[in-house]
Formats: sequence, C-alpha cells, structure tokens
Amino acid sequence: MQHAFQISRKIEYGARAMVFLASLPEGMTTSFREIARKMDIPQEFLAKILKILGKAKLVKSTRGARGGYSLARSASQISFLDVIEAVEGPVGVNLCTETDHGDHNACTFSGACTMNAVWKLGQERMLEVYRSARLDRLAMRSLTYRSPLLAAEPRA
Repeated sequence: MQHAFQISRKIEYGARAMVFLASLPEGMTTSFREIARKMDIPQEFLAKILKILGKAKLVKSTRGARGGYSLARSASQISFLDVIEAVEGPVGVNLCTETDHGDHNACTFSGACTMNAVWKLGQERMLEVYRSARLDRLAMRSLTYRSPLLAAEPRA
C-alpha cells in the first residue's frame, strides 16, 4: 500500500540505478542486467526506467561489445531531484503547491487557506534536500568497480 508521502518504486529503482552508475569509474559502461542484478531491480522495469533517464539526458547508452549504460554527465552535476523529476515529473506535495497553465494556484482555496504557507514551506525544504543531494556523494563505495585481476591477487 502506498502512503501519501511514500516514494514510488519507479523513483526508488531509478535512484538505485543512478547511484550504481555513479559508483563506477568515470567513462565505464555496464549492462542493464548487471545494474538489475546488483541493485535488485526487475530487468523489465529497469529497461523502461533507463530509457526515461536517457531521454532526460541523465544516462547514455553505448552499443556494441563494450556497450552498456553510464552517466551522461559527471555525478557531481546530477542531483537526486534531477532523477526524481526525470522519472516521475515535477514534485508537488499537494494541489496547494501546484499552478495551472496560467501560473495561478490550482487550489481554489489558496487565497483564504491557512495551510497554504505550511504546504509551500514543506515542499521548498523537501526540494532543497533533494536538490542538494548529488550523486557523487550518494555513490555507494561498496559498489565501486573492482577489476577481476585485483580480486585474483593475493592479499599481503
């Protein structure tokens, strides 16, 4: 059951994939199957998410024997908010924080509503947290690529 402030699986899986890619050495590609296996993401769902992230220019795919996926730009230039909005669109806590196409508040009570300021402040703070969280700081060092040659070397 999804709760009001619960992140969707689509965002969760997109974030996992991006964190994995941020953990790779710059310029290295990996297969979507490897991402799915390491990050416990259903392959079919991940393929769709990677396509969305590619359209948003957050990941790039390379064809061929050495092909795969990698970040489209430096991990330090990609925020958690970039990933969230690429996958699900703009973040909105509720109607009070949304605007219609005429740049008017979508909530009919906004002018007289006493909760409006609280909703807006909550959204601003949440967005700031997501905006300031960069993939280079979220990269999981335990996922960092280790050459099979290094794994075979005896430890001193």
